[in-house]
Amino acid sequence: MKGVALAFLGAAALIFVATTLWQSAGAPGWVGYVKAAAEAGMVGALADWFAVTALFRRPLGLPIPHTAIIPTKKDQLGQSLGEFVGANFLSEEVVRERLRKVGVSVKLGGWLAKRENAERVTAELSTAAGALVTVLRDDEVQAVVEQAVVKRVMDAPWGPPLGKVLERVFADGSHHRLVDLLCDQAHDWVRDNHDQILGVVSGRAPTWSPKFVDSMVADKVYNELLSVTANVKDDLNHPMRMALDRFLGEFAHDLQHDDKVMGKAESLKQQVLAHPEVQTVIGSIWATAKRLLLEAADDPHSELRTRVLAGLMSLGERLAGDEALRAKADGWVEGAAAYVVLNYRDEITTLITDTVRRWDGEETARKVELQVGRDLQFIRINGTVVGALAGLVIYSVAQLIG
Repeated sequence: MKGVALAFLGAAALIFVATTLWQSAGAPGWVGYVKAAAEAGMVGALADWFAVTALFRRPLGLPIPHTAIIPTKKDQLGQSLGEFVGANFLSEEVVRERLRKVGVSVKLGGWLAKRENAERVTAELSTAAGALVTVLRDDEVQAVVEQAVVKRVMDAPWGPPLGKVLERVFADGSHHRLVDLLCDQAHDWVRDNHDQILGVVSGRAPTWSPKFVDSMVADKVYNELLSVTANVKDDLNHPMRMALDRFLGEFAHDLQHDDKVMGKAESLKQQVLAHPEVQTVIGSIWATAKRLLLEAADDPHSELRTRVLAGLMSLGERLAGDEALRAKADGWVEGAAAYVVLNYRDEITTLITDTVRRWDGEETARKVELQVGRDLQFIRINGTVVGALAGLVIYSVAQLIG
């Protein structure tokens, strides 16, 4: 494009020389119009060449003021560019409006609803999780687990929280199923262990008691025991059930308010955590968790990846079809973007200014010229053409006035 612009200047110069020589040899009057157009075209071409060149370097190497603007004003341009980006692109209103028009949630929902896309995200998440787990040092993670988890479990009392949980369970009646199961199992055990019960009762009879009396007593005890367990099993309002409910309620209350019961709970906690098997489990928590996580991340058909895949697809379908959820998700995205803009706008614009400041002046001018220089050469071409037309008009007006 430099060659094309130079060709326009050369053409104007040749026409000017030719018409000048022709006029000296007695050319017709219209030649003066051509000469004036060529002369003004040369002036326009030279002026625009100077303007375009002055952006990137000093024309002809002369130290003319206000030339080589990009190399000498690079830092100021970078500062202005950073301020322009911060004011016009990183404002909260602009970011929110742009995100609102984009519709992040609906596009993300439609994309995630497709199985191949959800599988791709699942695979990437699995790879990232596996890489993160692999680079972590086992001894450090185990120490954190023991300090953050085990120590808190050891320091926190078990009685009050356990009592609150049990109190809620008993209040809701959720324990009745367990009681029903225990009653069923107790009745079934009594029914199926006739000989054992007879043997226990007979074994505790006095030595002087006749055997047939022992057998009769044992049968009576067995039948009564079987009857009692059957009644407890079938009657939901049986006194034994009611007594058990009262006992459980009192036990839940004592776990929260009775120092003696709470002390026993703490003692039980210490015994459980001090058990060798429990200590072995605590010492291998991270190793076990790491192995399970790596295996699940590597296996495309693992329960973990299957659930993540299903969750992502379900999320995509809900985002695509649930307007309320989309509005909420868009609000989260806009809020997050606005937070970043408000709190880190200066850091972002500083990145621009610092980057430009590190550039070499001449190298910067060369890069910019390679990007926009081709279009700038049209300024020279237009300057030649517009200058020639302007010169022709001025010469024509001068002739009319004369």
